[in-house]
Amino acid sequence: MAAGILLVSIAVTGSAGAQSTAAPAAGAMAHSIVPAPASLTMNAGAPFRLDSTSSIVVDNNAEAARTAEMLAALLRSSTGYAIPVLTGSGKAGAIALRVSAAATGEEYQLSVTRDSVRISGTAAGIFRGMQTLRQLLPPAIESDMLLGGTWTIPALTIDDRPRFSWRGAMLDVSRHFFTVDEVKQFIDLLALYKLNVLHLHLSDDQGWRIEIKSRPRLAAMGGATQVGGGPGGFYTQADYAEIVRYARERYVTIVPEIDMPAHSNAALVAYPELSCSRRAPALYTGTEVGWSALCHDNEQTYALIDDVVRELAAITPGPYIHIGGDEVEVLTHDEYVRFVERVQDIVARHGKQMIGWEEIAKARLRSTTLVQPWKGDSGVLALKYGAKLIMSPAKRAYLDMKYTNATELGLAWAGLIEVADAYNWDPATFQAGVTERDIVGVEGPIWSETLRNITAVQYLAIPRLPALAEVGWTPQSGRQWESFRLRIAAHAPRWNYLGVNYYRSPQIPW
Repeated sequence: MAAGILLVSIAVTGSAGAQSTAAPAAGAMAHSIVPAPASLTMNAGAPFRLDSTSSIVVDNNAEAARTAEMLAALLRSSTGYAIPVLTGSGKAGAIALRVSAAATGEEYQLSVTRDSVRISGTAAGIFRGMQTLRQLLPPAIESDMLLGGTWTIPALTIDDRPRFSWRGAMLDVSRHFFTVDEVKQFIDLLALYKLNVLHLHLSDDQGWRIEIKSRPRLAAMGGATQVGGGPGGFYTQADYAEIVRYARERYVTIVPEIDMPAHSNAALVAYPELSCSRRAPALYTGTEVGWSALCHDNEQTYALIDDVVRELAAITPGPYIHIGGDEVEVLTHDEYVRFVERVQDIVARHGKQMIGWEEIAKARLRSTTLVQPWKGDSGVLALKYGAKLIMSPAKRAYLDMKYTNATELGLAWAGLIEVADAYNWDPATFQAGVTERDIVGVEGPIWSETLRNITAVQYLAIPRLPALAEVGWTPQSGRQWESFRLRIAAHAPRWNYLGVNYYRSPQIPW
């Protein structure tokens, strides 16, 4: 039995891609893949052995070649093997990556025999399949030190695709600022677990974190501090472009959020004449919310928003801009609705689709707008306009909540969220009036009131982020908590090699 492979329940393929779950017979070999594939069959026969003769073969596709180079770099560092990347037909001992014209979305097929490994699918699907292959190898493959050992992959066949097209996490860089390298570390975790969206919360009362060249005071003045004090910081547009590039290579879409009309104090420090807040704008290092607001009836407010959205749209290749819209206490209902509808038009004029927290469903929305429920059931109002939902219920998906009362980091206003709580919910049945066809996917926000560095973020994210990834990827019929807790336990050595901080939940048999 290869190192890093657990005996767990496995998916047994039936007809037409259906699957059932069966416990393996004593001595049977199974997997520790997270998220669990849509369909997996363990095959008889010897495993594939990675050795000094192994290579990676790709067809003439630039994206597949980039994935091949990333895979080769991973394999070389721990094995010491040359692992050349070749273009052409496969050969014995090769890992072949092939783009399939028939594949759609992020689907991929992975087959492993004694003589070869083959991953086919879309370019994005091949990258997802590479993460599966990575998890089939012993955890020591993640080491950046040369290690001895036997590198084997069990014989199997996988036919895989995601349940939802949107599988994301949000990182709050406003309350505490995270460097470009720290954001990249977070993107690496998303990629490992087949998550495909990073929502960056770029502005709030405590900090403005993105350079807007036509409004330089926003970052220079609004980015000068953070929760608890300290220097804060912001991303130049070149920094942001580097984050976008790094994410795109890992098939992760960056979604920037500029929170408005509330959570806007950092912007109002730079432009106090646009304030309708209950207190005068000044640098803020606390955590109380709801008291700040951009003036809805000031034309200069919309000129500022237009400048911000225009520049963000130009440097964001993804189709979305998030406008926040949550926890607005200063504006009346009608004032808020008029504000949201006008900002929606601004976003559309710059060629993007608007996203907002569930409160924006009070307004008349375009069918292309996405609404993110987080605290109640008001998001369902968006469905009458044909808008879709990103499910982020705080009691299940807010990854900044404490695990237990004893957890030092995090908050508890939405409740305590142990790993089983993050795993055991179905987005399609969670909220009355919402069905699977109304949902584009799931997202786990990580607010950073108590998180000063990426190590703290990792502690609250792992292992709940992989749990959410399985909620978003694996068919509901293929998910079982008992299976997940056993599979995720096998990832602890992998996290140790990667230097990832994590919570040793008593619910997991480490």
